[in-house]
Amino acid sequence: MKLRRTAAGLIAEAEDGRWFALPGRTDLVEFLAGGEEVRQAAVAEIATSASDPSATAVDPGAAILPFRPRSIRAFMLWESHYVASARMLVKRFFPPPAAKAVAGFERVTGRTFPKLKPNKRFYETPSFYVANHTALLADGEEMWWPSHTEFLDFELELAFVLAKPLADAGPEEAAAAVGGWFVLNDWSARDVQAEDLRESPFGPVVKSKTFANSIGPDVITADELPEWQAATGRVRVDGEVWCEGSTAGAVHDVGAMLAYASAGERLEPGDVISTGTMPGCCGLELDRWIRVGQTVELEIDGIGKLANRIDVDAVPR
Repeated sequence: MKLRRTAAGLIAEAEDGRWFALPGRTDLVEFLAGGEEVRQAAVAEIATSASDPSATAVDPGAAILPFRPRSIRAFMLWESHYVASARMLVKRFFPPPAAKAVAGFERVTGRTFPKLKPNKRFYETPSFYVANHTALLADGEEMWWPSHTEFLDFELELAFVLAKPLADAGPEEAAAAVGGWFVLNDWSARDVQAEDLRESPFGPVVKSKTFANSIGPDVITADELPEWQAATGRVRVDGEVWCEGSTAGAVHDVGAMLAYASAGERLEPGDVISTGTMPGCCGLELDRWIRVGQTVELEIDGIGKLANRIDVDAVPR
């Protein structure tokens, strides 16, 4: 089931592509927390509306932010993204001798420079950071250019919201807590990330990652994506496809991610988990950079699209 939220309440997409209201439903996380019984009742409601000639379809373009996250945890699950990003950070933002050393080693040996590879913990334990859940943009809203960076970047990410509480959960229980999937753009400041990587005691996700995230208008229920590592998507800038990718080959599954995130603490409905950048789907990996005035559109097949125009006059949230 695909859902959106409007000022009047929740709406859902019928099989024929039209959208109808779900009367009395205003809170998307609450709806997802109702479980299978609530979902099946809503499916029946929408089917009834779609078959009723007197029923009035609603405009899905009136959608607003689908919900307000209680928190956001952003994981990194793909070795290829890790390596390609590290290589480009060195090439673009590190002192020239470092870039030359890396390029020379890889050219001569035909192998990846060892320091570009993740350490063994990457494979043993799911890695994440806690993002700023209050700085959110909805689809169609204008993104500001952060004053502390010259290299603003996008990241295409498949994310989900929890529908059940978790604490010290096992992988099976944890995976069953997924409520719905959506598109997320984890905006990044790449020059700041490189500086933090070299200088900050807290690592590369301090000021480079805390200023904004965008959430798409569409949320699909968990049953609509039975195999999350089969998702595919792309990024368009001003209508031009810049990159395409998939979620195949993640080093950790959702159950393991949530089991680790809930270890020693409690997660609640409304907490957001991002699986991280889909490999190849950020400007850093491409060494291609967005500019003021451009519109960045992210898409994940079967879920939907998320677009924001970068406006020099927009102000931070």
